[in-house]
Amino acid sequence: MPEKVMRKIIQIDKDKCDGCGQCADACHEGAIRIIDGKARLVSDSYCDGLGDCIGECPLGAISFVEREAMPYDEEAVKRNMEAKKQGAPLPCGCPGTMARSLRDEQGSDWESSCQVQVTPTGPAHSELSNWPVQLRLVPENAPYLKGADILLSSDCSAAASPDFHNRFVRGRVLLMGCPKLDDPDYYREKLARMIRVNEPPSITVVRMEVPCCGGLVRLAEAAVEEAKVSVTLRSVTLDVRGGIIEDQSVKYRFQ
Repeated sequence: MPEKVMRKIIQIDKDKCDGCGQCADACHEGAIRIIDGKARLVSDSYCDGLGDCIGECPLGAISFVEREAMPYDEEAVKRNMEAKKQGAPLPCGCPGTMARSLRDEQGSDWESSCQVQVTPTGPAHSELSNWPVQLRLVPENAPYLKGADILLSSDCSAAASPDFHNRFVRGRVLLMGCPKLDDPDYYREKLARMIRVNEPPSITVVRMEVPCCGGLVRLAEAAVEEAKVSVTLRSVTLDVRGGIIEDQSVKYRFQ
């Protein structure tokens, strides 16, 4: 076994880390994974010390240190990356991107448990009251936004929740986006302008349980603070089958 050497290697501050997964995405060696909602350096020998991950961390949780560590092992990295291709988490490192079959998890009751509930008079109908729904495309001064309750939903939430329309869309203007794949700063700025101009009485944020989806709540909070408009901000977290695992509200009041 190789001996440890003094070399430059990354260090992760777990208190600052929120598990967004951006560092794991930037690490081409697979040295970082999201474990229990936090970024972890899984092996010294996977880290080449170049620090591609540092510039990707929005919270400054990653830094360089010089300490005794196992040498960088290119062959070990290749084996690690090959293993990841065989059904481990996708490149972003977020546990929520783990390839999994929900049908297999549910077993023989999968078909009946995933049936969309219908009313006695026919199938469920759409509660959508606006178009477009993507936050990037919705005009900030759209007339239907004025004084309306807003639903800000992650793209995946509608797919996970079988009664998404009845539970969340009804009576609200729907805005959708992905804090992982889209530009969160653009979303924050645009949402702040929407709030300032239209003064919605409430904003309901529906997100998935994966850590990176928490960015949707943070950008909504930041947008409200920037707009300085009194509003009730509700945050709902769903599991992959659409069950609510957290539901909390905060009232913002500004003079």
